[in-house]
Amino acid sequence: MRAVDRALPDGRHTGVARQPRCRNGEADAVGRGLIETHPLASAWQPGRTAGRPGRARANGWRGLPSRRCCAYARRMVTLAAFYRFADLQDPAGLRHALAALGRAEGVRGTVLLAPEGVNGTIAGPEAGVARLLDRLSAEPGLAPLREKRAEAAAMPFARLKVRVKPEIVTMGRPELRPAEAAGTYVSPEAWNALVSAPDVALIDTRNAYEVALGTFAGAVDPGLDRFAGFPAWWAANAHRFAGRRVAMFCTGGIRCEKSTALLRAEGVEEVWHLEGGILDYLARVPETESLWRGECFVFDGRVSVGHGLGPGRAGMCHACGRPVTPAQMDAPGWEEGVSCPLCIGAYTDVDRARFRERQRQVRLAAARGRRHLA
Repeated sequence: MRAVDRALPDGRHTGVARQPRCRNGEADAVGRGLIETHPLASAWQPGRTAGRPGRARANGWRGLPSRRCCAYARRMVTLAAFYRFADLQDPAGLRHALAALGRAEGVRGTVLLAPEGVNGTIAGPEAGVARLLDRLSAEPGLAPLREKRAEAAAMPFARLKVRVKPEIVTMGRPELRPAEAAGTYVSPEAWNALVSAPDVALIDTRNAYEVALGTFAGAVDPGLDRFAGFPAWWAANAHRFAGRRVAMFCTGGIRCEKSTALLRAEGVEEVWHLEGGILDYLARVPETESLWRGECFVFDGRVSVGHGLGPGRAGMCHACGRPVTPAQMDAPGWEEGVSCPLCIGAYTDVDRARFRERQRQVRLAAARGRRHLA
Protein backbone atom coordinates (compact mmCIF):
# COMPACT_ATOMS: atom_id res chain seq x y z
CA MET A 1 0.00 0.00 0.00
CA ARG A 2 1.38 3.37 -1.05
CA ALA A 3 1.36 6.00 1.68
CA VAL A 4 -0.44 9.17 0.66
CA ASP A 5 -1.59 12.36 2.30
CA ARG A 6 -5.21 12.98 1.42
CA ALA A 7 -7.58 15.89 1.95
CA LEU A 8 -11.36 16.03 2.18
CA PRO A 9 -13.65 18.77 0.87
CA ASP A 10 -13.97 20.45 4.24
CA GLY A 11 -10.20 20.97 4.35
CA ARG A 12 -9.34 18.13 6.69
CA HIS A 13 -6.09 16.43 5.95
CA THR A 14 -4.38 13.14 6.55
CA GLY A 15 -1.30 11.24 5.52
CA VAL A 16 -2.28 7.58 5.64
CA ALA A 17 -2.05 4.37 3.72
CA ARG A 18 -4.26 4.52 0.62
CA GLN A 19 -6.71 1.79 1.76
CA PRO A 20 -7.97 0.56 4.07
CA ARG A 21 -7.74 3.45 6.47
CA CYS A 22 -9.46 4.55 9.61
CA ARG A 23 -9.71 8.17 8.51
CA ASN A 24 -11.38 8.07 5.15
CA GLY A 25 -14.01 5.46 4.48
CA GLU A 26 -15.30 7.71 1.71
CA ALA A 27 -12.59 6.25 -0.52
CA ASP A 28 -14.32 2.88 -0.26
CA ALA A 29 -17.65 4.54 -0.78
CA VAL A 30 -16.95 6.39 -4.01
CA GLY A 31 -16.21 3.19 -5.86
CA ARG A 32 -19.71 2.07 -4.96
CA GLY A 33 -21.43 5.36 -5.66
CA LEU A 34 -21.05 7.76 -2.70
CA ILE A 35 -20.25 11.03 -4.36
CA GLU A 36 -20.46 14.79 -4.44
CA THR A 37 -23.24 15.11 -1.92
CA HIS A 38 -20.69 15.64 0.84
CA PRO A 39 -22.30 18.74 2.38
CA LEU A 40 -19.18 20.88 2.13
CA ALA A 41 -18.19 19.90 -1.40
CA SER A 42 -19.33 23.17 -2.98
CA ALA A 43 -17.25 25.24 -0.56
CA TRP A 44 -14.00 23.28 -0.75
CA GLN A 45 -11.12 24.93 -2.58
CA PRO A 46 -7.61 23.69 -3.31
CA GLY A 47 -4.92 25.10 -1.10
CA ARG A 48 -7.20 25.78 1.86
CA THR A 49 -7.19 24.18 5.27
CA ALA A 50 -10.08 24.55 7.68
CA GLY A 51 -9.93 28.20 8.70
CA ARG A 52 -6.44 28.67 7.25
CA PRO A 53 -6.67 29.80 3.59
CA GLY A 54 -3.58 29.08 1.52
CA ARG A 55 -1.69 27.09 4.12
CA ALA A 56 -0.55 23.55 3.63
CA ARG A 57 -2.83 20.81 4.85
CA ALA A 58 -0.04 19.62 7.06
CA ASN A 59 -1.19 22.32 9.45
CA GLY A 60 -4.86 21.40 9.20
CA TRP A 61 -7.14 19.00 11.02
CA ARG A 62 -5.29 15.91 12.22
CA GLY A 63 -6.58 13.34 9.81
CA LEU A 64 -7.19 10.20 11.85
CA PRO A 65 -9.93 10.48 14.44
CA SER A 66 -9.17 9.76 18.05
CA ARG A 67 -9.02 6.21 19.39
CA ARG A 68 -12.73 6.31 20.14
CA CYS A 69 -13.28 5.98 16.36
CA CYS A 70 -11.01 2.98 16.02
CA ALA A 71 -13.56 0.61 17.53
CA TYR A 72 -15.50 1.13 14.32
CA ALA A 73 -12.53 -0.10 12.29
CA ARG A 74 -13.21 -3.65 13.51
CA ARG A 75 -16.59 -3.86 11.79
CA MET A 76 -18.20 -2.59 8.63
CA VAL A 77 -20.09 0.68 8.79
CA THR A 78 -22.85 1.96 6.54
CA LEU A 79 -22.27 5.26 4.79
CA ALA A 80 -25.01 7.41 3.30
CA ALA A 81 -24.78 10.57 1.20
CA PHE A 82 -28.08 12.33 0.70
CA TYR A 83 -29.81 15.57 -0.09
CA ARG A 84 -33.18 17.01 -0.99
CA PHE A 85 -34.37 20.49 -1.74
CA ALA A 86 -37.61 21.21 0.12
CA ASP A 87 -39.10 24.00 2.18
CA LEU A 88 -38.11 23.31 5.80
CA GLN A 89 -40.29 25.21 8.24
CA ASP A 90 -38.18 24.71 11.37
CA PRO A 91 -34.54 23.81 10.60
CA ALA A 92 -33.43 24.67 14.15
CA GLY A 93 -35.99 22.37 15.74
CA LEU A 94 -35.10 19.54 13.37
CA ARG A 95 -31.43 20.06 14.18
CA HIS A 96 -31.95 19.18 17.85
CA ALA A 97 -34.02 16.11 17.03
CA LEU A 98 -31.48 14.77 14.53
CA ALA A 99 -28.52 15.43 16.80
CA ALA A 100 -30.13 13.54 19.70
CA LEU A 101 -31.17 10.61 17.52
CA GLY A 102 -27.85 10.37 15.72
CA ARG A 103 -25.82 10.33 18.91
CA ALA A 104 -28.09 7.74 20.46
CA GLU A 105 -27.68 5.52 17.38
CA GLY A 106 -23.89 5.93 17.09
CA VAL A 107 -24.11 7.87 13.81
CA ARG A 108 -21.42 10.37 12.85
CA GLY A 109 -20.85 12.76 9.97
CA THR A 110 -22.26 16.11 8.87
CA VAL A 111 -25.84 17.15 8.19
CA LEU A 112 -26.66 20.63 6.89
CA LEU A 113 -30.15 22.03 7.27
CA ALA A 114 -31.46 25.20 5.65
CA PRO A 115 -34.81 26.69 4.66
CA GLU A 116 -34.13 25.19 1.19
CA GLY A 117 -33.63 21.57 2.37
CA VAL A 118 -31.09 19.08 3.71
CA ASN A 119 -27.66 17.82 2.61
CA GLY A 120 -25.50 15.34 4.46
CA THR A 121 -22.99 12.53 4.62
CA ILE A 122 -23.20 10.19 7.60
CA ALA A 123 -21.84 6.84 8.73
CA GLY A 124 -22.58 4.34 11.46
CA PRO A 125 -24.38 1.08 12.21
CA GLU A 126 -26.77 0.13 9.42
CA ALA A 127 -29.80 0.32 11.68
CA GLY A 128 -28.77 3.69 13.10
CA VAL A 129 -28.21 5.23 9.67
CA ALA A 130 -31.59 3.90 8.54
CA ARG A 131 -33.36 5.40 11.56
CA LEU A 132 -31.82 8.82 11.02
CA LEU A 133 -32.77 8.79 7.33
CA ASP A 134 -36.29 7.63 8.24
CA ARG A 135 -36.56 10.55 10.65
CA LEU A 136 -35.55 12.97 7.93
CA SER A 137 -37.95 11.39 5.46
CA ALA A 138 -40.78 11.91 7.94
CA GLU A 139 -40.42 15.69 7.55
CA PRO A 140 -42.91 17.20 5.09
CA GLY A 141 -41.33 17.46 1.65
CA LEU A 142 -38.14 15.52 2.38
CA ALA A 143 -39.33 12.17 1.06
CA PRO A 144 -37.94 10.64 -0.98
CA LEU A 145 -34.39 11.68 -0.18
CA ARG A 146 -31.89 11.53 -3.00
CA GLU A 147 -29.51 9.14 -1.29
CA LYS A 148 -26.71 6.71 -2.00
CA ARG A 149 -25.51 4.11 0.48
CA ALA A 150 -22.35 2.07 0.68
CA GLU A 151 -20.30 0.06 3.15
CA ALA A 152 -16.82 0.82 4.40
CA ALA A 153 -14.39 -0.98 6.65
CA ALA A 154 -13.73 2.08 8.81
CA MET A 155 -15.60 4.96 10.42
CA PRO A 156 -14.66 8.10 8.46
CA PHE A 157 -15.92 10.71 10.93
CA ALA A 158 -14.88 11.74 14.42
CA ARG A 159 -18.27 13.09 15.54
CA LEU A 160 -21.75 14.07 14.43
CA LYS A 161 -22.33 17.67 13.35
CA VAL A 162 -25.83 18.93 12.56
CA ARG A 163 -25.79 22.54 11.47
CA VAL A 164 -28.28 25.14 10.30
CA LYS A 165 -27.07 27.19 7.32
CA PRO A 166 -28.57 29.73 4.92
CA GLU A 167 -28.09 27.24 2.05
CA ILE A 168 -27.34 23.52 1.79
CA VAL A 169 -25.09 24.19 -1.21
CA THR A 170 -23.47 27.61 -1.13
CA MET A 171 -24.28 29.89 -4.05
CA GLY A 172 -25.04 33.09 -2.21
CA ARG A 173 -28.66 33.02 -3.42
CA PRO A 174 -30.69 31.62 -0.51
CA GLU A 175 -33.92 33.03 -1.97
CA LEU A 176 -33.86 30.46 -4.80
CA ARG A 177 -36.11 27.45 -4.32
CA PRO A 178 -34.82 24.50 -6.36
CA ALA A 179 -37.61 22.36 -4.92
CA GLU A 180 -40.09 24.26 -7.10
CA ALA A 181 -37.92 25.85 -9.77
CA ALA A 182 -35.08 23.49 -10.77
CA GLY A 183 -34.65 22.50 -14.40
CA THR A 184 -35.82 19.31 -16.07
CA TYR A 185 -33.98 16.06 -15.33
CA VAL A 186 -32.47 14.09 -18.18
CA SER A 187 -31.46 10.48 -17.60
CA PRO A 188 -27.90 9.38 -18.44
CA GLU A 189 -29.28 7.23 -21.24
CA ALA A 190 -31.00 10.23 -22.88
CA TRP A 191 -28.20 12.72 -22.23
CA ASN A 192 -26.20 12.18 -25.43
CA ALA A 193 -29.16 12.91 -27.67
CA LEU A 194 -29.99 16.11 -25.81
CA VAL A 195 -26.50 17.63 -25.73
CA SER A 196 -25.82 16.71 -29.36
CA ALA A 197 -28.69 18.92 -30.56
CA PRO A 198 -27.38 22.05 -32.30
CA ASP A 199 -29.59 24.44 -30.29
CA VAL A 200 -28.36 23.15 -26.90
CA ALA A 201 -25.59 24.91 -24.95
CA LEU A 202 -23.77 22.60 -22.54
CA ILE A 203 -22.38 24.16 -19.32
CA ASP A 204 -20.14 22.53 -16.72
CA THR A 205 -21.06 23.98 -13.31
CA ARG A 206 -18.06 22.57 -11.43
CA ASN A 207 -14.91 24.34 -10.31
CA ALA A 208 -12.00 24.83 -12.71
CA TYR A 209 -9.72 22.34 -10.94
CA GLU A 210 -12.42 19.68 -11.44
CA VAL A 211 -12.94 20.53 -15.10
CA ALA A 212 -9.18 20.29 -15.70
CA LEU A 213 -9.33 16.52 -15.19
CA GLY A 214 -12.26 15.87 -17.51
CA THR A 215 -15.56 17.12 -18.90
CA PHE A 216 -18.11 16.42 -21.64
CA ALA A 217 -17.08 17.10 -25.22
CA GLY A 218 -18.10 20.62 -26.21
CA ALA A 219 -18.94 21.81 -22.68
CA VAL A 220 -18.44 25.43 -21.65
CA ASP A 221 -16.14 25.87 -18.65
CA PRO A 222 -17.04 28.95 -16.56
CA GLY A 223 -13.60 28.87 -14.90
CA LEU A 224 -14.99 28.96 -11.37
CA ASP A 225 -12.84 29.02 -8.24
CA ARG A 226 -15.91 28.04 -6.24
CA PHE A 227 -19.58 27.44 -6.94
CA ALA A 228 -20.60 30.73 -5.33
CA GLY A 229 -19.05 32.47 -8.33
CA PHE A 230 -21.55 31.00 -10.77
CA PRO A 231 -24.23 33.76 -10.51
CA ALA A 232 -21.68 36.45 -11.40
CA TRP A 233 -20.37 34.38 -14.31
CA TRP A 234 -23.89 33.88 -15.65
CA ALA A 235 -24.71 37.59 -15.36
CA ALA A 236 -21.63 38.40 -17.45
CA ASN A 237 -22.19 35.66 -20.04
CA ALA A 238 -25.94 35.14 -20.36
CA HIS A 239 -25.99 36.96 -23.71
CA ARG A 240 -23.89 34.16 -25.23
CA PHE A 241 -26.75 31.69 -24.75
CA ALA A 242 -29.70 33.81 -25.81
CA GLY A 243 -32.33 31.80 -27.68
CA ARG A 244 -30.74 28.45 -26.89
CA ARG A 245 -31.71 25.59 -24.64
CA VAL A 246 -29.25 25.03 -21.80
CA ALA A 247 -28.06 21.69 -20.39
CA MET A 248 -25.98 21.63 -17.21
CA PHE A 249 -24.12 19.00 -15.25
CA CYS A 250 -22.06 18.49 -12.10
CA THR A 251 -20.56 15.57 -10.19
CA GLY A 252 -23.61 14.24 -8.39
CA GLY A 253 -26.52 16.53 -9.19
CA ILE A 254 -26.93 18.88 -6.24
CA ARG A 255 -25.13 21.88 -7.72
CA CYS A 256 -27.15 21.59 -10.93
CA GLU A 257 -30.43 21.76 -9.08
CA LYS A 258 -29.33 25.13 -7.71
CA SER A 259 -27.81 26.45 -10.95
CA THR A 260 -30.78 25.48 -13.10
CA ALA A 261 -33.09 27.21 -10.60
CA LEU A 262 -30.95 30.32 -11.00
CA LEU A 263 -31.22 30.28 -14.80
CA ARG A 264 -34.98 29.83 -14.66
CA ALA A 265 -35.22 32.77 -12.26
CA GLU A 266 -33.19 34.77 -14.79
CA GLY A 267 -35.70 34.01 -17.53
CA VAL A 268 -34.20 31.01 -19.34
CA GLU A 269 -37.20 28.93 -20.37
CA GLU A 270 -35.66 25.55 -21.26
CA VAL A 271 -33.05 24.34 -18.77
CA TRP A 272 -32.02 20.70 -18.38
CA HIS A 273 -29.67 18.89 -16.04
CA LEU A 274 -28.11 15.44 -15.85
CA GLU A 275 -29.94 13.23 -13.36
CA GLY A 276 -27.53 11.63 -10.91
CA GLY A 277 -24.67 13.72 -12.24
CA ILE A 278 -21.50 12.67 -14.01
CA LEU A 279 -20.97 9.61 -11.86
CA ASP A 280 -24.33 8.08 -12.73
CA TYR A 281 -23.50 8.73 -16.38
CA LEU A 282 -20.10 7.04 -16.06
CA ALA A 283 -21.70 4.10 -14.27
CA ARG A 284 -24.56 3.58 -16.73
CA VAL A 285 -23.38 4.67 -20.20
CA PRO A 286 -20.95 2.31 -21.98
CA GLU A 287 -17.56 3.85 -22.69
CA THR A 288 -17.99 3.13 -26.40
CA GLU A 289 -21.04 5.42 -26.44
CA SER A 290 -19.77 8.01 -23.98
CA LEU A 291 -19.29 11.71 -24.67
CA TRP A 292 -17.22 12.09 -21.51
CA ARG A 293 -13.54 12.97 -21.99
CA GLY A 294 -10.97 12.41 -19.25
CA GLU A 295 -11.63 11.57 -15.60
CA CYS A 296 -14.06 12.86 -12.98
CA PHE A 297 -12.71 14.50 -9.84
CA VAL A 298 -14.24 13.15 -6.62
CA PHE A 299 -14.06 14.65 -3.14
CA ASP A 300 -12.07 11.93 -1.38
CA GLY A 301 -8.81 10.02 -1.43
CA ARG A 302 -9.40 8.38 -4.81
CA VAL A 303 -9.01 11.83 -6.46
CA SER A 304 -10.66 10.74 -9.72
CA VAL A 305 -12.68 7.98 -11.35
CA GLY A 306 -13.28 6.94 -14.93
CA HIS A 307 -15.88 4.99 -16.88
CA GLY A 308 -17.51 2.30 -14.80
CA LEU A 309 -16.38 4.29 -11.72
CA GLY A 310 -13.00 2.58 -11.84
CA PRO A 311 -10.11 4.43 -10.17
CA GLY A 312 -8.53 7.19 -12.22
CA ARG A 313 -4.87 8.03 -12.72
CA ALA A 314 -4.88 11.54 -11.25
CA GLY A 315 -2.90 12.34 -8.15
CA MET A 316 -3.07 15.11 -5.58
CA CYS A 317 -0.54 17.78 -4.73
CA HIS A 318 -0.49 17.96 -0.95
CA ALA A 319 1.13 21.36 -0.88
CA CYS A 320 -1.61 23.26 -2.77
CA GLY A 321 -4.36 20.63 -2.70
CA ARG A 322 -4.99 20.61 -6.46
CA PRO A 323 -5.50 17.42 -8.46
CA VAL A 324 -2.70 16.71 -10.93
CA THR A 325 -2.61 14.67 -14.11
CA PRO A 326 0.01 11.98 -14.87
CA ALA A 327 1.67 14.45 -17.28
CA GLN A 328 1.95 17.05 -14.52
CA MET A 329 3.48 14.45 -12.21
CA ASP A 330 6.16 13.87 -14.86
CA ALA A 331 6.81 17.58 -15.38
CA PRO A 332 9.44 19.80 -13.72
CA GLY A 333 8.20 21.10 -10.38
CA TRP A 334 6.59 17.86 -9.24
CA GLU A 335 7.87 16.48 -5.95
CA GLU A 336 5.50 14.17 -4.12
CA GLY A 337 4.11 15.81 -1.02
CA VAL A 338 6.11 19.00 -1.66
CA SER A 339 5.17 20.78 -4.90
CA CYS A 340 3.61 20.51 -8.36
CA PRO A 341 3.88 22.57 -11.56
CA LEU A 342 0.79 24.53 -10.47
CA CYS A 343 2.22 25.76 -7.16
CA ILE A 344 6.00 25.58 -7.54
CA GLY A 345 6.29 29.35 -7.02
CA ALA A 346 3.62 29.68 -4.36
CA TYR A 347 5.57 28.56 -1.30
CA THR A 348 8.86 29.50 0.33
CA ASP A 349 11.89 27.28 0.84
CA VAL A 350 10.92 27.11 4.51
CA ASP A 351 7.47 25.82 3.54
CA ARG A 352 8.92 23.21 1.21
CA ALA A 353 11.36 22.04 3.85
CA ARG A 354 8.42 21.48 6.18
CA PHE A 355 6.53 19.61 3.46
CA ARG A 356 9.54 17.37 2.79
CA GLU A 357 9.79 16.48 6.45
CA ARG A 358 6.12 15.62 6.52
CA GLN A 359 6.54 13.42 3.44
CA ARG A 360 9.56 11.73 5.03
CA GLN A 361 7.45 10.90 8.08
CA VAL A 362 4.69 9.55 5.82
CA ARG A 363 7.16 7.19 4.13
CA LEU A 364 8.64 6.07 7.45
CA ALA A 365 5.19 5.29 8.83
CA ALA A 366 4.31 3.32 5.71
CA ALA A 367 7.53 1.32 5.93
CA ARG A 368 6.60 0.37 9.49
CA GLY A 369 3.07 -0.56 8.50
CA ARG A 370 1.60 2.33 10.44
CA ARG A 371 -0.65 5.25 9.66
CA HIS A 372 0.91 8.68 9.71
CA LEU A 373 -0.98 11.37 11.65
CA ALA A 374 0.04 14.39 9.58
